[in-house]
Formats: sequence, C-alpha cells, structure tokens
Amino acid sequence: MTKRVLIITYYWPPSGGAGVQRWLKFVKYLREFGWEPIIYTPENAEMPSLDNSLLKDIPEGIEVLKTPIWEPYDAYKKLIGQKKEEKINSGFLSENKKPKRTEKLAVWVRGNFFIPDARKFWIKPSVKYLKKYLVENPVEAIVSTGPPHSMHLIAKELKKSLNVKWIADFRDPWTNIDFYNDLMLSGLADKKHKRLEKEVLREADVVLSVGRTMAKELSDLGAKKSEVITNGYDAVENIIDVELDEKFSIAHIGTMTKSRNPEALWKVLSSLVESNESFKKRLELKLVGKVDITVLESLKSYGLDNYIRKVEYMPHDEVIIEQRKSHMLLLVVNDTPNAKGILTGKFFEYMSSGRPTLCLGPKDGDVADIIRETEAGSVFESKDGDDLEKYINESFEGKRAFKTNDFIKKYSRRELTKQLAKILDEL
Repeated sequence: MTKRVLIITYYWPPSGGAGVQRWLKFVKYLREFGWEPIIYTPENAEMPSLDNSLLKDIPEGIEVLKTPIWEPYDAYKKLIGQKKEEKINSGFLSENKKPKRTEKLAVWVRGNFFIPDARKFWIKPSVKYLKKYLVENPVEAIVSTGPPHSMHLIAKELKKSLNVKWIADFRDPWTNIDFYNDLMLSGLADKKHKRLEKEVLREADVVLSVGRTMAKELSDLGAKKSEVITNGYDAVENIIDVELDEKFSIAHIGTMTKSRNPEALWKVLSSLVESNESFKKRLELKLVGKVDITVLESLKSYGLDNYIRKVEYMPHDEVIIEQRKSHMLLLVVNDTPNAKGILTGKFFEYMSSGRPTLCLGPKDGDVADIIRETEAGSVFESKDGDDLEKYINESFEGKRAFKTNDFIKKYSRRELTKQLAKILDEL
C-alpha cells in the first residue's frame, strides 16, 4: 500500500538554483519505494532564477499545492535601489564595490525583524490551509526543508495540532550558517533565532542533514534523532560523449561569494602563466554563476582577468554538459568557521561528471572525506601552494590519469531516496 508524505518546500520548479535540487530528486524516485509525495510550495515565490529544464524531473500526476505568499522584497528592492524585476543575491554576495548605507540598513532590518526569514508571513496562512487539507486528505508524514527555515515553523505547528510524524530537513545550518554574524543581530533577535531553532530540533521526530558535521552540531543543539542523507547526483541519460575543451579549462559552477575566493589558487595560476608559455596560451577559467566583486578584483590583481569566461546563469541540463567538457572542476569551501561541515550539492554532480574535482578547503572536512573515499579529485589547503602548483602542472601536461571508483554509486539520487524511504518507513 502506498503511503503519503507532504513536503513543504519554498523552492520548486520552474525555480532554478541549488535550493530546488535535493527535494525535486527525492520526489522523482519516492514512488519506487512506496511513498506518494504531495508538494506544498508558494504560488508566487521570489525565485533566484528560472530553469524550465527541471520541470521534466517532476513525476506525472504529482499533486502540487500552492498558495500565495507575501514577501517584503518589493520594499527591500526599493530601499537598496534595485529594480523590481532584478533577482536578490543570496549569501551576501555583492556585485558592487562598496555596499550602500541603505543595503546595510536592509540587512539589519532583515536580521532583526524578519525572524527566521522574510517568508515568515507565509507561516500562519499556510498552517490554516494545510490543517484543513490534512484533515480531509491525511498523510503518514510531513517533511519541511530549509532554508528558508520558516518552512520548519509551518511543519512545527502542524505537528502540534495534528500529531503527524515530521522530518525537518536542513540543507544548510540555521544559526551556524556562515553569514549569521553578518546579520547584525541584536541580543534579542539572536535569542529568538536560537529559541526557534531549538524548538524545531526538539519537536521534529527526525532531523535530517546533508553531512556528518552538521548532524553532530544539530544533535548537540538538541535534535531528538539526527540522520544524514547527503546530496547526490542523478544518472544522466541521453547525453552524448563530449570532447574536452580545447583550452585547459578550470570550471566553477555556482555562486562564488567573498568567502569562497581562492587566492591561493589565483596565485598558483598566475605563477604558471608567468613561467609556462604553453599554459599561458591555453588556460581558461569558466565561472558559471554569480561572482562577488571581491573575487573579480582578486583575479584582476593576479593578472588573470583575461582568462575568464563568465556566464551568469546556465540551465541545469547545459551545466551537466559544460562540466563534462572541462578539464577540472573547481570546488571552493567557504573560508568560515563552519568550513569542515560544508558539503555543497554541486560537488556530487562534479563527482558524476567523470572530471576531477580540484577542491580548496579543509583536509579534515566532510568534502575531503568523500573525495578520498571516491577518488573524485584532490584537496588542498591555502598553505599547500607548492603541491597545488605541481598538481595543476602535471594535470596540464597529461601526467595524471583520472577515474572515480565504485563508491560513487552510493551517492546516486535513487540510492539516497531509498535511504529516505527507509527513514519514513521507520516513522
């Protein structure tokens, strides 16, 4: 007998970006393991980007519930002088040299008045709508996925009213996220964030996260039961073999914020350009996604601005091809206190592309563990300049063969959904 699970998610196709992938792929495979997913998502969300290529992954006949959401973004955009149709950057990425005073004010307002986030105004109407729906259409479990963490607060109220089983999924941390201290929180606001976070962790039947370090942090904060299901890769069908780029291409896919600026790499590449004429002629840095102004300035200071091919956004199916064409795939772990626990979704797609991942990050972090396990690439810290230069030079000269091992298979989206279904069954 098929069981039903309600999934509360802010991000859903045609929304693009990283936030949509995890639960879209779980939904794609859940039916195979005896669970029928029902999606609840906003009718008019502020999408980071549009990607219609993701619509094909939604299984036929899936019930998608939508209600309108009011978000204060029109006022926010007016305050910072941004056009209504422009997208808001995530993670404090800035494309301007110096943030305006109004931008700082907007951040302060966001952190202190919109707790836990700007979607807080959707909580009450959603609870009202979903209570009625669930009484008439019962489910065996509900899932909330955040950020935005307002999704968890919707689920918390439903759990309290209907005593339904609840999984709270953390794709990113709440109060331990890398930009938490940039929110300029008052003592009162900080206490409220932490109180709400603890309530979610203590009241959810299962707290799900993407890596072992985050799972431990959430357990330490009071999670009743903490489980890990990483992000993963989807088996790619109907993609013909692609030839490697003629240039020696190092590609970074996704947002490159100030805290992801790998100066150690820029220094090494600058040195190789200076000392190796052939490398100088063939180097290409592919930056697909938003790039912070500080990163671009850093590249310029190392004389690398002429080697950049920048693409602001690319549909997901095109990204997969672009990865396969690249000689190396660059993964930069944020240079922040929570670096060891950062395990981005794009890394798993890198891993499945058949191309080596060049990772700049802690050697004792979650990403490094999986890279060693799967032999999906190499990890360097900022102090490893000489080793990094040797690795890139040998790769350029074709002296390094590359092939992942069979451990990669356990990170397929189908296998990960099997793990999710087991957790749901146990509930």
